Amino acid sequence: MFKRFAPLRVLTLLTGLLLASACTAQSSTAPYTEGNEYVTLPAPYQRYSSEGKVEVVEVFSYGCIHCAQFAPTAEKLRKQLPAGVAFELMPAPFNAEWLPYARAYYAAKQLGAVERTHLKLFEAKFAEHYPINSLDELADFYAREGVDRAGFMRLATSPEATAKMKDDLALIQKWQVDGTPTIVVNGKYRVATVHSFDEMVAVTQWLVKRELAGK
Repeated sequence: MFKRFAPLRVLTLLTGLLLASACTAQSSTAPYTEGNEYVTLPAPYQRYSSEGKVEVVEVFSYGCIHCAQFAPTAEKLRKQLPAGVAFELMPAPFNAEWLPYARAYYAAKQLGAVERTHLKLFEAKFAEHYPINSLDELADFYAREGVDRAGFMRLATSPEATAKMKDDLALIQKWQVDGTPTIVVNGKYRVATVHSFDEMVAVTQWLVKRELAGK
C-alpha cells in the first residue's frame, strides 16, 4: 500500500517544487521592459535638481489638455511617493503658445503659489473655459487667486525666467521628451509607451523602487 502511493507522493513533491520554481522565476521577471514601457536615457544622466532624493519629474504644460486630465492622478502620485523621493514639475516651452505658461509657472513657483493654484489653473482653462492663453490673462488668473499681479509679471518676464526656460528646454531635449505629460525618473529613465494614466503611475512607482534599491 505504501509502495503504491510512494511514487505519487514523490510526483506531488516534484510538482510542488516545479510550481514553486515557476512562481519564483515569474516573480523575479520585471513587469515592464526596456524600450517599451520605459527607456533608459543616454549617460551621463542629468537630473532636474541637485537635491539628494530620488527625483520624479513631470514634464507638462498648462496649455496641454492631456496634462489637465493627468493632473489629479499626478497629485495622487506625488502624495503616494515614499520618503526619499521628490516630485518636481517642469514646464515644457515646446512652442510659442506654451511660452507664457512656462513663464507663469516660474513666477508662481517663486511666489510660493504653485501648490494652491496648479489644479485650479487647469480647471479654469479646460473645465470653466476661461480665456487663459496670454501672459496678461495668466496674470489675471493668479491675481484672482490672491497673487500680486505686478510681482507676478515682473518675475514672469525677468531675464532669470528666460534663462530658466532655456535651461529647461535643453534638458527636455536631452531627455528626448517629445510630448506631455511625460515622467522622467532621476534623469535616468523616461516613462514611454503606456496605455493609461494608471499605467504611467505604476511604471513610475516601479522605476522609483529600482532607484531606491540602488539598481
